[in-house]
Amino acid sequence: MQREDWNRKHGEGGLLFGAEPNRFLVDEVGDLEPGRALDVACGSGRNAVWLAFHGWRVTGVDFSGVALDQARGLAAERGVEVEWVEADLLGWRPFDAAFDLIVVLYLQLPAQQLAAVLRRAADGLAPGGTLLVVGHHRDNLENGSGGPKDPRVLLDPEQVAESLAGLRIEKADAVLRPVAGERDAIDALVRARR
Repeated sequence: MQREDWNRKHGEGGLLFGAEPNRFLVDEVGDLEPGRALDVACGSGRNAVWLAFHGWRVTGVDFSGVALDQARGLAAERGVEVEWVEADLLGWRPFDAAFDLIVVLYLQLPAQQLAAVLRRAADGLAPGGTLLVVGHHRDNLENGSGGPKDPRVLLDPEQVAESLAGLRIEKADAVLRPVAGERDAIDALVRARR
């Protein structure tokens, strides 16, 4: 989708994905010592705000100005500060070796584009830093619930892990996510460390 499409989706009323953090983010990073964090494709900021509330110094980047305006509002409502950056992730580069945590949640791009973004994200990890990638699994199209209908943008955890050369892969799994009133969604989850 293009920037204008996401601006329209975010502008249709309320926070597109709600105000509460992604469950996998909470489960996977809740026990990490807070430091500098980067939320890639942060949308309306629910995950960045949760991290900031839990002591992280957070930068959130997204290419939807409408979503970032909502993120600023959510951060103000929750009493936290986050640095918001409006940028196209296909060209934006995080600061090399600057972040203790980088999260890339539901950035559904074709495999080559996603691999390029993930390589730049990996370059932005400080020694000992953690990279968490979660997205709609390729099996979700036939066996899960919701998510994109374009198979080119669905994730395979092993393929994601292969794009993270130089990092130690801690997890590369298919995980189930309950969806109210429907069958579970199937997501890909990869956690890696520098």
